[in-house]
Amino acid sequence: MVAKPGSVGAEKTWSESDGVRAAEYVRMSTDHQRYSTENQSDAIRRYAAQRGFEIVRTYADEGKSGLSLGGRDALQRLIDDVENRRADFTVILVYDVSRWGRFQDADESAFLEHICTRAGITVHYCAEQFENDGSLSATIIKSMKRAMAGEYSRELSTKVFAGQCRLITLGFRQGGMAGYGLRRRLVDENRHAKADLARGEHKSIQTDRVILVPGPAEEVRTVRRMYRLFVEKRRSESEIATLLNQEGVMTDLGRPWTRGTVHQVLTNEKYAGNNVFNSVSFKLKKKRVRNPPELLVRAEGAFDPVIEGGLFATAREIIAARSRRLTDAELLERLSALLGQTGYLSALVIDEREDMPASSAYRSRFGSLLRAYQLVGFAPARDYRYVETNRFLRSLHPGIVEDTISAIESAGGSVARDPATDLLTINGEFTASLVIVRCLETPAGSLRWKVRFDLGLHPDITVAVRMNRSNRDVLDYYLLPRIDFAVGKLRMAEENGLHLDAYRSDTLGPFLDLAARTPIRRAA
Repeated sequence: MVAKPGSVGAEKTWSESDGVRAAEYVRMSTDHQRYSTENQSDAIRRYAAQRGFEIVRTYADEGKSGLSLGGRDALQRLIDDVENRRADFTVILVYDVSRWGRFQDADESAFLEHICTRAGITVHYCAEQFENDGSLSATIIKSMKRAMAGEYSRELSTKVFAGQCRLITLGFRQGGMAGYGLRRRLVDENRHAKADLARGEHKSIQTDRVILVPGPAEEVRTVRRMYRLFVEKRRSESEIATLLNQEGVMTDLGRPWTRGTVHQVLTNEKYAGNNVFNSVSFKLKKKRVRNPPELLVRAEGAFDPVIEGGLFATAREIIAARSRRLTDAELLERLSALLGQTGYLSALVIDEREDMPASSAYRSRFGSLLRAYQLVGFAPARDYRYVETNRFLRSLHPGIVEDTISAIESAGGSVARDPATDLLTINGEFTASLVIVRCLETPAGSLRWKVRFDLGLHPDITVAVRMNRSNRDVLDYYLLPRIDFAVGKLRMAEENGLHLDAYRSDTLGPFLDLAARTPIRRAA
């Protein structure tokens, strides 16, 4: 029996009379469409037929980059099955070394393969010209292939960046929303207009390009009015935001104006017709960094301006002058005071405060916001509101476990609790783990939950206790058996469909029913 491509977890019952059982791993990244998973699978199956392998399981990552393990759920499941001895196969078949991954550190690719070989499972690269048999020649060639796979991504990143920079200098827009008062217009290779793109729409023809054009007349008038109020009337960003909100004018996202959103309009060069690129870098999925001014790629007068250049320059000068009179020590003193009030810092938090210099002033004076944060003792990777919520949920967990144990015992069951892990062994028959799942709200207002399974404990049932929007009260419960959810994590929405919501309950009643004991009269 051969597993259908793309059906992660397709399997058949183990039989001692079967041949060599194999799993196939296929991956397709968005920049390598010719390596479709179907083509990979066809080549793998021919290889398997020649070797007498029987493919019993397929792990497929569709449209996933090979730069890292993150986001590649199928490969993570494969490694997890191998490490936890759930693999019912002894061979893993991969199209070639690059499909296993284009890791920037070749040792990461080698380590993942080592996990498999350590468990007695061999990895075969079906389209390569070497046998992965551990010989010296195979080891050398494989190491070179791993390095070449990573180098390909680095070279491709350089070429793509160079192409983006060239398009910027030619006046074409590279990604991102247009912003209030502007619209994205699709043009052909001769710059002839084709259509205006709505939010979320993208070009479909490779030779087409996108430029920015002034938006609806009412929005353009509002942007120009904002600049006049700021430059000529000396109104602050907060005063302008209040005025617009009183008049019922909303942002391009349909939200009320704030000091920060007004400040963004007053400082973005696109309103003056300039095309600026590379302010932030996130190459090869590494650390996101804000680049210094000398690394910016720019094209002056690339678009039809909404704001006359002199007016924009004056607005920028006013903003710069607000912090120019402050010394470095005074800037940091204000930043430290803001940190003490809010417990966290960000560019928007700084720009929302009327009594604070602009976040751009801190970047200019200290080289980056990160450097300014460090000087006042703030680690931006930490969200203190998030930490506070986590601290509360951790304090809630022991009480929920105790209440559950009491309820099981009241129902006639017995519970043994592991003091180190809180794993519950119920009636000596099955194990359960209680996981509190915090509620996250997306920028659009939707609610999301992320369940993390404790794969090290292997509980038979994970009781996911979902919290409500405020993360202060329990919303509902999900009883998730390991046989159906052998994954590291599970994402939930407010509505999840029958395949998942069938495990949902408003109370712990169904779980207590599993633990309850009913006395049976002794037969005569």
